[in-house]
Amino acid sequence: MSTAVNNLPILNKESKHFGDPVVIVGGGPAGLATALMLAQRGWTNITILEKRPSADYYEPDKSYNFSIDGRGQKIMEFLGLIEELAKIGVSRSVLCITQIESDGSRKTTQSPISDPNRKISYVLSRKAFLKFLSQEIEQKWGASIKVLFNTKCVEIQKIVRETEEEKISIVASLDNGNVIKFEPNFLIGCDGINSIVRQSLLEWDNSDKFEMKYFPSPSTGLRYKVLTLPPNFPLERNGNYIAVHNQFYSINGAISERKKALFLALFPSQNPEEPRSAIIVKPPDHKVWGLKNKEQVYDYLETVFPQLPIRQIVSPLEAERFATSEGGKFPPPQYCSQSHFILGSEPSFTAGILLIGDAIHSFPPDIGQGVNAALEDVYVLNKALSQSHDALFIALPLYESLRSSETKALVRLAQISSPWQYNQAPFRKRLWNINFLFRLKLSQWLPFIFSPPAVFLLQNHRLSYSEIWQKVKRTTQNLYLFGLASALAVLTLVLKIFSINIINIK
Repeated sequence: MSTAVNNLPILNKESKHFGDPVVIVGGGPAGLATALMLAQRGWTNITILEKRPSADYYEPDKSYNFSIDGRGQKIMEFLGLIEELAKIGVSRSVLCITQIESDGSRKTTQSPISDPNRKISYVLSRKAFLKFLSQEIEQKWGASIKVLFNTKCVEIQKIVRETEEEKISIVASLDNGNVIKFEPNFLIGCDGINSIVRQSLLEWDNSDKFEMKYFPSPSTGLRYKVLTLPPNFPLERNGNYIAVHNQFYSINGAISERKKALFLALFPSQNPEEPRSAIIVKPPDHKVWGLKNKEQVYDYLETVFPQLPIRQIVSPLEAERFATSEGGKFPPPQYCSQSHFILGSEPSFTAGILLIGDAIHSFPPDIGQGVNAALEDVYVLNKALSQSHDALFIALPLYESLRSSETKALVRLAQISSPWQYNQAPFRKRLWNINFLFRLKLSQWLPFIFSPPAVFLLQNHRLSYSEIWQKVKRTTQNLYLFGLASALAVLTLVLKIFSINIINIK
């Protein structure tokens, strides 16, 4: 692709760096998208190290769904993949949800997306998205990108050559016990929250720049498990009402106490043969985590969801897997302040290291920005490479300068945007709902003073995370001033009435 994209400079196809060896640790969405972006730019020697056996390997407790919004779509547009993404994802131009109560009654609601600043997002499973990106590599970029599955990065070192040049040495192990080594000029850590790339940088650096900084969130520590259901299954006991693959469903349980209540949220799939995933999110002391075998799972689910033919739609193997699975926990919002590391300096530059995605910022899934923020990281890296003609000693610091404030703002937004949606504290959730509605109404009445709630602002991909965070803080400050002014007005009125009464008494 040789034309400018979104006002980026024309790509320099003569860059002397395009043949340099690149190693990407992690073949998730960020890793695959980064490889595709580099290949699109002209880089020809890219290796991805991925510990899973294949791109579409099914991991039950990672079988959640992505909603690729306007932020994530920016790099998809650069790659020319928007039309294909629209084909494999379910469009959210109209939000249609069928809610099924414990007595079997159901109600379907539709609400069109009316925000003109919001791009249509596409919902698809993590597995489908990874398969989509992997197929793009196989079909178009096999000569430039090599994906090594069943390969785990186990060691990253700095080595000094006889010329006293520092280089990167990577040791990776295969599932058959063999070991392979790499000496890349460009190492990219797309290996998640427990990134070995970031840990290596932390050991090399004499500061805390690569240490994660943690922030509190009400959703931190919540546990989750995924219940895998058939593609098209009955939603009532008589079997007459069957789930449609491209439809949202919310199935409410029979337990009325909010903290103990369960519901199953089923996201749509464009593929009618793809299994449906229902994520259960609850505090660590919830009864669901104490289920030890398939019979306990069956008994509990039949009690909670009497409207469903549980034993028909949950296989014995799935019930046993669910009982024995450890599931996962929501992490605290976190980021590290530095994302790049350079060995040598121009003209003796020898290698560059970069962190992308969860390796540099991670948070609970409250705001649906995990994959979109990671894909936007890739887009910004493309921008930095374009502006530096792919010279890493310029591009990597530029990437960090462009992304650092965004990363901090994103993590702060993850703290406050929608942390009580899981009913972990019903009273706190009610207070949050009141605050949400209050801000929403004020933004409609006085839009020049108050901004909409953060979860609304995040839907506008034209606003950066920093801009959204500033709007949220300004609204909060104005609310305090509004409350203080109201209190003073009430106090003044009370004093005036009191003075009038004193005068009348005299």
